[in-house]
Amino acid sequence: MLDTINFPVHMKNLSTQDLEQLAAELRADIVHTVSNTGGHLSSNLGVVELTVALHHVFNTPEDKIIWDVGHQAYAHKILTGRRSRMHTNRKTSGLAGFPKRDESVHDAFGTGHSSTSISAGLGMAVARDLLRKNNSVISVIGDGAMTAGQAYEAMNNAGFLNANMIIILNDNKQVSLPTATVDGPATPVGALSSTLSKIHASTKFCKHRVAAQRTIKQIGGQTQQVAAKVDEHAIGMVSASSSAIFEELGLYYIGPVDGHNIEDLVTIFGKVKAMHIAGPILIHVVTEKGKGYPPAEAATDKMHGVVKFEPTTGHQFKPKSSTLAYTQYFAESLIKEAEIDNKIVAIHAAMGGGTGLNYFQKRFPNRCFDVGIAEQHAVTFAAGLAAEGLKPFCAIYSSFLQRGYDQVVHDVDLQKLPVRFAIDRAGLVGADGPTHCGAFDITYMACLPNMVVMAPSDEAELMHMVATAAAIDDRPSCFRFPRGNGIGAGLPLNNKGTPLEIGKGRILIEGSRVAIVGYGSVVQQCLQAAQMLKTLDFSVTVADARFCKPLDTDLIKLLAKEHEFLITVEEGSIGGFGSHVSQFLSIAGFLDGPLKWRSMMLPDRYIEHGSAQDQTEEAGLTLKHIAATVLSLMERPKEALLFK
Repeated sequence: MLDTINFPVHMKNLSTQDLEQLAAELRADIVHTVSNTGGHLSSNLGVVELTVALHHVFNTPEDKIIWDVGHQAYAHKILTGRRSRMHTNRKTSGLAGFPKRDESVHDAFGTGHSSTSISAGLGMAVARDLLRKNNSVISVIGDGAMTAGQAYEAMNNAGFLNANMIIILNDNKQVSLPTATVDGPATPVGALSSTLSKIHASTKFCKHRVAAQRTIKQIGGQTQQVAAKVDEHAIGMVSASSSAIFEELGLYYIGPVDGHNIEDLVTIFGKVKAMHIAGPILIHVVTEKGKGYPPAEAATDKMHGVVKFEPTTGHQFKPKSSTLAYTQYFAESLIKEAEIDNKIVAIHAAMGGGTGLNYFQKRFPNRCFDVGIAEQHAVTFAAGLAAEGLKPFCAIYSSFLQRGYDQVVHDVDLQKLPVRFAIDRAGLVGADGPTHCGAFDITYMACLPNMVVMAPSDEAELMHMVATAAAIDDRPSCFRFPRGNGIGAGLPLNNKGTPLEIGKGRILIEGSRVAIVGYGSVVQQCLQAAQMLKTLDFSVTVADARFCKPLDTDLIKLLAKEHEFLITVEEGSIGGFGSHVSQFLSIAGFLDGPLKWRSMMLPDRYIEHGSAQDQTEEAGLTLKHIAATVLSLMERPKEALLFK
């Protein structure tokens, strides 16, 4: 059946039995594909029937389907003309792991971060009305995304505007899942999880449903069948307490609906499409993560995001390494600090596994807080903890910390509250692509007047910076570290770091004429470039800046005085470490003299998903690029060509 479906139009005349067969084949196809590419698995398996029903009833691209987060859109991609390219998913020059507007006209809105679909859908619905069109707008949200405030802001506004749109709440019992990453889900938290559970178990709901069914049977015929599928789920037949959270926001509630019953889904979607109810409708769909694939059903957390795996058993082929991930070094170091300081607490936004704080929580269950996918709240919550004398470490991915930036500025930095930000996944992130790229944190943190901004060159330095942040008690601080494993640096005794002198870098290699100053993990590339240049009899100084703010001006001044050429290197955007160095050089008058200065950084554009190696190559930050830049500055173009 799947071989006959290239686009949604090919599904329109299929029977319920055909659609069920299509769903089964889709599920098998997803398992086969993801076993070879890696990516998000259990979330996609859970929405197969939902996706089939949506595309059977609605007509994309005229009708707009917005997939919140987007890590559950694989079936959608297969049904919209991209099945033959699914083997390229998340690979260089291949399909993106999330919906992407310039990839297909069927991708109504680009996603990757959580809780945006209702806001985007509301905008599209209002635009449709202003343009006097009559298409449907459907926002699919769930899998943890309903823990974020933006979802409720959007529903509140949708109710106020009385906009005609459909919201599908995909309730898979994972109310506090991480925002689209390859890390496992967290345990559901928050009042919403309890509310939805009460809906499922409501005796009053069951009694109403039975009574309604008895009444509907008196109608008879086809009308009875249609009415039974829709009206048994309608708002008037559920208890007031069950639907109150949505009613109060102005939404017409239908549900709960079995998200794996295609016949019910098709009937209800078709009826809702034709109802022309004025105002937003919320359809509560109950699904099971990993549905239909036993390994994923048994371990939805471990199979949420996967690397390549064996399809029969679900065993993942995780690459072996002699070193741990930077994330784990951070967690172990923080645990060591917390063992000797009971004021240290940790906060994450539904990312216990991704940030390593699940290890911290096991050791200190009462000192670790999962706030759900609510980065704004996480930051201000940490500020409140700091205001009362605790020492909060707020661990959030670079890309996701952007979501709480106003709180970083207004609630933390302005008040000089000593919140410590552990910024994971900084720099290029590989297969997740630009939606998750941590390109901007150096720029947006180092521009704040009170913030101490650090970046370790290896895992040992990371441990020292955890200790440094713990010791800073008069202002906020942050340290960034990359995705991936450490380099094998010698670790401090018992994984307990030693606080660094604030604002002081270090020289790693002493040379002449050329000085390379690296900031963060890219220091390793600088060292390798220096070794490569050494083979050509070029002596290069390499320094590890450690701090972007306060900048080690003594170190920069020394390097500028004693070298003809100065190069800064960072895996961050324009406006970061290089900008701070250039500002100092300009004020100090070095740029008016003979010093030649260059800044190497990420290009001023988004770099598409792909392997880490391919992304670094495209960014121009490999050791060869660094070596070539040195030789070009020294007016040795022939040698520079050797590295290009």
